[in-house]
Amino acid sequence: MATAHRIVSAAKARYRKCNQKFGITIPRSVQEALKIDKDTGTTYWADAIEKEMRNNRIAFKFLQENEQVPKGYTFIRYHMNFEVKMDFTRKARFVAGGHIKDPPTEITYSSVVSRDSISIEFLIAALNDLDLAAADIGNAYLQAETKEKIYAIAGPEFGEFQGRTMIIIRALYGLKSSEAAWHDHFEQTLHDLGFQTSYEDPDVWMHPEVKGNGFMYYEYILVYVDDLLIISHQAMLIVNTFESQYRLKDDEVGKPKTYLGAHVKESHLPED
Repeated sequence: MATAHRIVSAAKARYRKCNQKFGITIPRSVQEALKIDKDTGTTYWADAIEKEMRNNRIAFKFLQENEQVPKGYTFIRYHMNFEVKMDFTRKARFVAGGHIKDPPTEITYSSVVSRDSISIEFLIAALNDLDLAAADIGNAYLQAETKEKIYAIAGPEFGEFQGRTMIIIRALYGLKSSEAAWHDHFEQTLHDLGFQTSYEDPDVWMHPEVKGNGFMYYEYILVYVDDLLIISHQAMLIVNTFESQYRLKDDEVGKPKTYLGAHVKESHLPED
């Protein structure tokens, strides 16, 4: 028992010492973040919080003062994670406490495209002279409705709504069912665009297409949660279609330089 206590104490001590990155103090709560801003005469953390809450606003339905929480709903807590990027940009992420709630009875698992499928599709692109385009959907989970019946009490990050009871209506990051909810939502989008999933890999989506010269082939969309790789002779046209429905991260759109951590570049064999 004493040994376990020493291990926990040592872990807490390390946690207390590791609250800095690049010489910048990383807060552990919204209150601490705002205090750091006040002490330093800046608004870096407040701006990060405001940006995150602006993106997450659609996830909540605020009840009226005398309105009761619907029956069957469970209370959950949430917290804000803070991070500093390499360019010193402050980042805040709203995280629902899905770990303290029993998982829903329906499936929460979400598949992703396999590495083997990615290698095969790169080969298909090269053999058929097809273009590649990557896209990353921002705040993807929030596009889907949550499958869970949960509510929370708004904290200081909600500004004038602090203290209000709110029903969570979108698939927040941190909920057990959010990844599956997003997967189902985006699957419907791909079906609406005429794509069908392949038999071998459910996250490889295909659609018959014809080039201007009459060459018939399949164009593909590979899905890894919210990271997309499009293989087509008109890849950017498909990206533009997604851009009309979702918010794409600007720095992640276009011909990929990296994909899922691997560097990507074109190579041409010397002509005889």
